[in-house]
Amino acid sequence: MLKISDISYAVEGRPLIEHASAVIPDGHKVGLVGRNGTGKTTLFRLIRSELTLETGEISVPRGSRIGGVAQEVPASQTSLLDTVLAADTERAALMIEAETASDPSRIAEIQTRLADIDAWSAEARASSILKGLGFDDNQHALPCADFSGGWRMRVALAAVLFSQPDLLLLDEPTNYLDLEGALWLEQYLAKYPHTVIIVSHDRGLLNRAVGGILHLEDRKLTYYSGPYDTFAETRSARIAAAESENKKIAARKAHLQSYVDRFRYKASKAVQAQSRLKMIEKLKPITTPQEAALKAFSFPEPEELSPPIINMEGAATGYGETTVLSRMSLRIDQDDRIALLGKNGQGKSTLSKLLSDRLELQTGRMVKSSKLRIGYFAQHQMDELYPDETPLDHLRRLRPDEMPGKHRSRLSGFGLGAEQAETVVARLSGGQKARLTLLLATLDAPHLLILDEPTNHLDIESREALVEALTAYSGAVVLVSHDMHLLSLVADRLWLVSKGRVTPFDGDLESYRKLLLSSDTPKKDKPNKKPQKKASRDDILAMRSEVRRCEARLEKLNDMRDKLAQKLADPALYEDDRLDEMEVWQRKYAEVMEGLDRAETLWLNAQEKLEIAEA
Repeated sequence: MLKISDISYAVEGRPLIEHASAVIPDGHKVGLVGRNGTGKTTLFRLIRSELTLETGEISVPRGSRIGGVAQEVPASQTSLLDTVLAADTERAALMIEAETASDPSRIAEIQTRLADIDAWSAEARASSILKGLGFDDNQHALPCADFSGGWRMRVALAAVLFSQPDLLLLDEPTNYLDLEGALWLEQYLAKYPHTVIIVSHDRGLLNRAVGGILHLEDRKLTYYSGPYDTFAETRSARIAAAESENKKIAARKAHLQSYVDRFRYKASKAVQAQSRLKMIEKLKPITTPQEAALKAFSFPEPEELSPPIINMEGAATGYGETTVLSRMSLRIDQDDRIALLGKNGQGKSTLSKLLSDRLELQTGRMVKSSKLRIGYFAQHQMDELYPDETPLDHLRRLRPDEMPGKHRSRLSGFGLGAEQAETVVARLSGGQKARLTLLLATLDAPHLLILDEPTNHLDIESREALVEALTAYSGAVVLVSHDMHLLSLVADRLWLVSKGRVTPFDGDLESYRKLLLSSDTPKKDKPNKKPQKKASRDDILAMRSEVRRCEARLEKLNDMRDKLAQKLADPALYEDDRLDEMEVWQRKYAEVMEGLDRAETLWLNAQEKLEIAEA
């Protein structure tokens, strides 16, 4: 069990956590929630002993392994599969030792331990995790360098899931996943055999994958049993009860104060007045759980335009000479709320850029209302911001005639206080950058608001504020998000972006979710990779090395298969008193055969890749 006892920690003299305690039993799945900046990531670092506690203690069972995704994997020539397999350091070390061990007792120990940790099915398990996170089978043998940073973050996540630490700490793991990957992760975590603590602002994930909520608020930790919705209801009841009691206390104080004011200086009543003053001092208000400091976002209202505001016929767009989307015949009216569905790399962001005039039309026709104003929230926020400018600098440039007080008022309305207003963008948190980007996107009262993953760095309260603002907003919305809760509350039309086309999706979000989780889900599309270039001499040498590794793996597994077959050929093994032992050896044989099939596939892929490179 994870035991947090009376811990305190401050950053630059500012208390972040004070005398907080909590207990997480073994095997529990827990969501760690709290406003941005309350210290959730810091708590993870304290659990991993990366920071030193000021007071208290954090204890885990001796020998427990703690794992988490620290950063993306490097852009190396190591294949995706080998990168994930290497994360299980014990298995990797045993496999190396198995090649050189000569002592029969040690060989037996190694083989027994390899069987205990399912070493021979490791490649199949690693492959399954990679596939769940969006990588096709034929991509598992490709080097990490072939993929962008966002995709390498998925490899890092796959590696820690494969290593199966006793305590798994995940900090916003869905930020780099599409909706399909996020739903797969929900199911995986729900079945994970050890303890999980996950920082997330995704209500769907917190409702379906965890059984408890650890709330970090007012520098304290409070544990709630049940999923997020149960936590929210319980906390709301606590707030309501505290506020009701505080009203009673305020009324009681007002009554006593009125007596004091009337008779304070009257000699015959002085004693009674003083006693009431003492009673007033003892009437302390109950501490109410900290409510969201951020007010609901307020988007300026655009004037109404004649429909449609955008109309496309046979439109195509892409990058340079490469066409990503084609044959698009789409219409957008000002009252539309459209969610773009589809896997990463299929063109959702490309369509967003076309609609917002960040990409040109290659062919076809697109007509826009002459007075149309468009606001755009970029998935990669720094694309729309100036890192060396402060939020105030952004507004001064865009609204040079406005008074400084108006600038600060706008920023405050989006949760950016006096300190953040004068901090350069490069030093703002992800949530603060998101709020600034949202403010700038809506500054001109757009008729169409395009939001590309707007919630990645927003806490739950800010997400709810965004939902309220979009509900009240009178313009059109085009939304890309992996947050099912947000999509379900905002969108009333669904467009599926897949295989170079954009088409209406006839079902609802729940039917799309079931489609993704179904065993009949179509094969995943490949993520965008860097353009193929002629392999260098070093690349070819690396490919030859990979082929040799595959061949060595095949030879080892074939040898293991022959030994197990010889063992199973022993008639004595099938006697009644050895049936349990026989089942163990049969299971090992099945695992080796499964590993052999996988190793043969990897060898064929590596050989084919080498032949293409040498052609």
